[in-house]
Amino acid sequence: MTAVQFPVEGACMCGRCRMRVNAAPIITMACHCMGCQKLSASAFSLTAMIPAAAFALLSGETQVGAMHGANPYVYCANCLNWLYTELTSAPFVNVRPGLFGVPAWSTPFIESHVSEKLSWAVTPAKHSFAKFPEPHQYGQLMAEYAALQGG
Repeated sequence: MTAVQFPVEGACMCGRCRMRVNAAPIITMACHCMGCQKLSASAFSLTAMIPAAAFALLSGETQVGAMHGANPYVYCANCLNWLYTELTSAPFVNVRPGLFGVPAWSTPFIESHVSEKLSWAVTPAKHSFAKFPEPHQYGQLMAEYAALQGG
């Protein structure tokens, strides 16, 4: 695997919203829930979980869209590309990895909501969960992911 040089910058489809990441993801995930299927118009959404302190929106106007719950889903106000999800219960930001051009960030280490996944959907995830992992499981999952990434 090629080492990623930080910072890494990414952008939405129209290029108005630019973002910077200064640290590697702590975990990558595919979510098979019905909400993510609808949001992504696909079988699942992909996430790279980044420490909030290592993420910055550099330019562009954003708006909250989709599900207006506890964790805001942030979109480019111009092209409406889904950029990231802010986690109110944890110091992380879930970015859409395809916006950053780092292929490894799009490979899910875990998959969530497999109880809702489409029967044909298959990922290379090492761990699968009916919903989300329990809070006490994240520490071990993050350590295993870091070890696999050479960290």
